[in-house]
Amino acid sequence: MIAVVQRVSSATVRVDGKITGECNKGLMILLGVEGGDDEKHADALAVKLSKLRIFKDENDKMNLSVLDVGGSAVVVSNFTLNADYKKGNRPNYLAGAEPARANELYEYFSSALRLCGLHVENGIFGAEMECTIVNDGPVTLVIDSKILVKQK
Repeated sequence: MIAVVQRVSSATVRVDGKITGECNKGLMILLGVEGGDDEKHADALAVKLSKLRIFKDENDKMNLSVLDVGGSAVVVSNFTLNADYKKGNRPNYLAGAEPARANELYEYFSSALRLCGLHVENGIFGAEMECTIVNDGPVTLVIDSKILVKQK
C-alpha cells in the first residue's frame, strides 16, 4: 500500500456534491492498494499512522501523534498512486490490486485505523471524488507499507 498522508486542519471528501467524509484536525490519507498487498500491510500502516509524531507539542516540536491531539482521519482510495510512469507519457496502473481486492483492503485499513483508536471517515471506493484539504504545515509524507512490513 502506498499512502500519501497530510497533516490537516480540515479535510472533506465529496461524491456527487454530498459530503461522505470529513475531519478537522487530523490526517487526510490517500491510499493506493497494490497487487500483493494484504492485511499485514494494512495493519502495519494503520499502526504507523496512528502513532506517527507529526503534530506539534507545547514547545512547537513535532512530538505528538494524531491520537495524542484527539484528531481524526479521512481515508480516500486513490489507485493513481500505483502509477508506473517510466515509459511514455501515459501512466499504467497494472501494479494496482484488482478492484474487488483493493476495496476489501481499503475497508480493512479503515477498520484497522479505528481499532487503533481513531475516528475515521471515508470517501467512496471507485467514485469520482472531490477532496478539499487544508494542509497544516504543510506536512505531507509518502509511506510504503512494504517498507514497514520488512522492518518487523
